[in-house]
Amino acid sequence: MKVLVIGAAGMVGRKLVAALLKAGQVGGRALSGITLADIVAPQIPKSSITIEAVAADLSVDGVAEGLIGLRPDLIFHLAAIVSGEAEADFEKGYRINLDGTRHLFEAIRLVGSPYKPRLVFTSSIAVFGEPLPAVIGDSQHHTPLTSYGTQKAICELLLADYSRRGFFEGVGIRLPTIAVRPGKPNKAASGFFSGIIREPLAGVEAILPVDDSVRHWFASPRAAVGFLLHAAAIDTALLGNQPNLTMPGLAATVGEQIAALERVAGPQAVQLIRRERDETIAKIVAGWPQAFEAQRARALGFRGETEFDDIIRVYLEDELARGNGTT
Repeated sequence: MKVLVIGAAGMVGRKLVAALLKAGQVGGRALSGITLADIVAPQIPKSSITIEAVAADLSVDGVAEGLIGLRPDLIFHLAAIVSGEAEADFEKGYRINLDGTRHLFEAIRLVGSPYKPRLVFTSSIAVFGEPLPAVIGDSQHHTPLTSYGTQKAICELLLADYSRRGFFEGVGIRLPTIAVRPGKPNKAASGFFSGIIREPLAGVEAILPVDDSVRHWFASPRAAVGFLLHAAAIDTALLGNQPNLTMPGLAATVGEQIAALERVAGPQAVQLIRRERDETIAKIVAGWPQAFEAQRARALGFRGETEFDDIIRVYLEDELARGNGTT
């Protein structure tokens, strides 16, 4: 099996590649080669499996065709401009998040039968916006209130249509906010959810731009990789004409996050959180969903954490224990 990972230089992309190489197979099919693509060519990890790394911007004409020319059997499309940046730069967000994705889908379509790869696409719970019920079911309509959410919603519709037409086997997974993210903050409006845990654990002050009552939906990076691998191996016939799924996660308020941090790391960590309200971020976050049922995904075998303490422990095990969590 040949695998293409687009967005392989990102945090989730790197962890996905490591998991693929460790397993050596997907759904019982042995890996014969992996192509890693990102806006800058990703680093190639050591492996007995053939690995190629390329710099690729899907929004540029001809780039998607070049990647699909390799005829990958399995494609992970993780590349995107994150929420805060997509909101700040309207044109860039649509060019990368929408145009790049459509170029990829079209490149696959134009190859034609019998080529029909599995394509796993990372969407977002940002496709939903107010007005919303307290707990969102699987039949909730898309009502995005950000450009990023709108771009992801359009891509979900395209994924469903191209899958329905038989051009590829698509699986769209709406990721919860992934926490705790290692390394330096990115431009995502949700970045503080990780920052208020990551920075105190490193002995660094963290800025909290919203109220403690803000409630949101979370999963760890480890869970996100598990979602991707499960989506790559699932029987797509079980999805019917609805290939986009909200992933399981856990709902927690900022206050509950902070309480979990204190349980795991002690009161000295909590004292490093400084409250400094940011109205722009607060407005964006206020329109986001807070909790989901995710019954379809759970019934299909997708699994996430159930306690925020566990999300913090995953970070301690996977990042701080390896020296990867400093900012």
